Amino acid sequence: MADTPTPRLSVRGAVEPFHVMELIKAAAARQATHGDVISLCAGQPSTPAPAAARHAAAGAIEAGVLGYTEAIGIRPLREGIAAHYAATYGLDVDPDQIVVATGSSGGFTALFLAAFDPDDVVAMSRPGYPAYRNTLQALGCRVVELDCGPETRYQPTVAMLEALPEPPAGLVLASPSNPTGTIIDPDELAAIAAWCEAHGTLLVSDEIYHGVSFGRPCASAWEFSRQAALVGSFSKYFSMTGWRVGWLVLPPHLVRPVELLLGNLNICAPAVAQAAALGALTAEARVELDSHVSRYAANRDLLLRRLPEIGVDRLAPPDGAFYLYLDVSRHTDDSQQWCEEVLDATGVALTPGVDFDLAQGRHFVRLCFAGTAAELDEAMDRLAAHLA
Repeated sequence: MADTPTPRLSVRGAVEPFHVMELIKAAAARQATHGDVISLCAGQPSTPAPAAARHAAAGAIEAGVLGYTEAIGIRPLREGIAAHYAATYGLDVDPDQIVVATGSSGGFTALFLAAFDPDDVVAMSRPGYPAYRNTLQALGCRVVELDCGPETRYQPTVAMLEALPEPPAGLVLASPSNPTGTIIDPDELAAIAAWCEAHGTLLVSDEIYHGVSFGRPCASAWEFSRQAALVGSFSKYFSMTGWRVGWLVLPPHLVRPVELLLGNLNICAPAVAQAAALGALTAEARVELDSHVSRYAANRDLLLRRLPEIGVDRLAPPDGAFYLYLDVSRHTDDSQQWCEEVLDATGVALTPGVDFDLAQGRHFVRLCFAGTAAELDEAMDRLAAHLA
């Protein structure tokens, strides 16, 4: 049957892998055989959802049917998110400009679909979160990566945007960022927001790590421009990764297109998770969540003290989130292979920098310090012994 046609595959699926998922899979396999894995690769808290969120979810389950909600999320949750912006930033946000999504990932996809056409140019920083690049490329957009190094705290600048051949259709900016944990200076964010407004560039401000910062001011893009699109999430500060609830704050012209897309793509975010998210916005939950941030700060300090013991003293300044982006070039020029070797030899799982930077990431790894101090101490002991 030589003439039998081969089933087609879309070019959209030919994206780079998210290498951390491969490490998570390998770590799970090692845990099953050795039982000794210390996972520092997954970018998530090691704590459950706050008690108030879990109680709200239980109440919603007991109350009766959990059916479809509005595509943009239940009104009480959108009002709760608006109140969160008022309390945190002093911003007056209309709940009708807030859209609840199935995690920030679902929000990004709908936003990119609503705002950008195939062949549109969208800029992002390098190193940066790979799902921006991979999702945009799968949707047919052209991604331009801005080479951001220590001289700009791994954050983009107006000068980088001015150096592009033409203004891009969009700029994705993350602060605190993944993988570096750096926070952009408020003045630079204001300048970028003004530049984007003046040039018709949609500023997509990824603020999902807001709430997890260590003394450095963390501004929202809406403090400077209401034309920006904000992305928030209950995953990181709120410790609810698996609940899959995120949100967008949108300029008016994007609200309806995003609503229509979400109604077709997802119908709605999980109803029980929306109820839980509303519980996570309470003052009771904030006390619990702020205690996690204090632990992250102590973990960061522990690692900054111990990392020189394993020959790592060059890293991005960890202003927020719960990551350290480490230069391991004295140990390897192939971070993917090195992470695999370290996992095999020590049971410590790290994320290769090639996820975040296809040009220089082979010299870097990302370490998540959201776990316990005891786990981090043990991981440093194992790495020190291995690298000695």
